[in-house]
Amino acid sequence: MTAMTLDDLDARLALRAAASPDESYTAKLISRGVEKCAQKLGEEATEAVIAAVTGNRPELVKESADVLYHLLVLLRASGVPLTDVMAELDARTAQSGLAEKAARSDQS
Repeated sequence: MTAMTLDDLDARLALRAAASPDESYTAKLISRGVEKCAQKLGEEATEAVIAAVTGNRPELVKESADVLYHLLVLLRASGVPLTDVMAELDARTAQSGLAEKAARSDQS
């Protein structure tokens, strides 16, 4: 069995987003707007943090899946392609994390 990639998930979400909001949770979320999508991502991120802090590994796995799903939904609702995010991550790998953070703080 091969693991699902973020690209696979994004492609699946694209199909579900095109469905009727009455038939697809993804379409329903997107139809409710960026604010609702952002709220759901925040809720799932909080649940993932709680699972991590309490050492609940099975819940952390489940909540992490929810975070990734809701992040991709939010990106889609915001009109931000996953490829843009991946390109940003790729650009950041050209330097160390500490150097990248320092460069960002210099821009503030």
